[in-house]
Amino acid sequence: MAGTDLAAALERLDEITRRLRRECPWDREQDERSIVPHTVEEAYELADAAHSGDDAKLLDELGDVLFQVYFLALLLEERGQGSLAEVAEHCRAKLIRRHPHVFGRSEAAGGGEGTASLRAAETAGDVVRNWNQIKRDDERGGEIFGEIPETLPSTLYAKKILKRAADAGHEHQPSDVLLAAVKQLVDSGEDPELALRRAADEYRRQVEAE
Repeated sequence: MAGTDLAAALERLDEITRRLRRECPWDREQDERSIVPHTVEEAYELADAAHSGDDAKLLDELGDVLFQVYFLALLLEERGQGSLAEVAEHCRAKLIRRHPHVFGRSEAAGGGEGTASLRAAETAGDVVRNWNQIKRDDERGGEIFGEIPETLPSTLYAKKILKRAADAGHEHQPSDVLLAAVKQLVDSGEDPELALRRAADEYRRQVEAE
């Protein structure tokens, strides 16, 4: 799709979102607290589509998530606390900051010294290492954990705790059986939330087959 076609399609989605907010009784009543459960649900449906290998389903679910972004950004705009343009610009700046190996250290640091201690990134593993260092040093003030959303599912919360501890050099094995199971999945490259869902689905199929 050409750039002009993309811009026009996004503009039409913006118009639809604003019209729904004005004219639909249900949409008018929503705020971010009532909308975000739908956002989470759409994110899980997107994850399922990505794992299904069904590109048509993936395209559909991407649209649902995109609408959630537009709607939540509109709520910020109504309160004078942001806009979709500011969301996009904040995302752009973050991506530049976290990819100094692509954009250059000076541009990524915004003229500062935040990326001075990073090593060259020649492999995907190097990129992940630098990404985590930038997040810890520049965005969490050097704190190991920083803020972690309490609304995360427990498996994803545990995954973040384990990952941030490992990034800071804490590699010891958790004594808790459940946490150790999550660590085993993370170390093998699995997402614990999706892995648990797959295991539950497999058990369900076994029971139904009996």
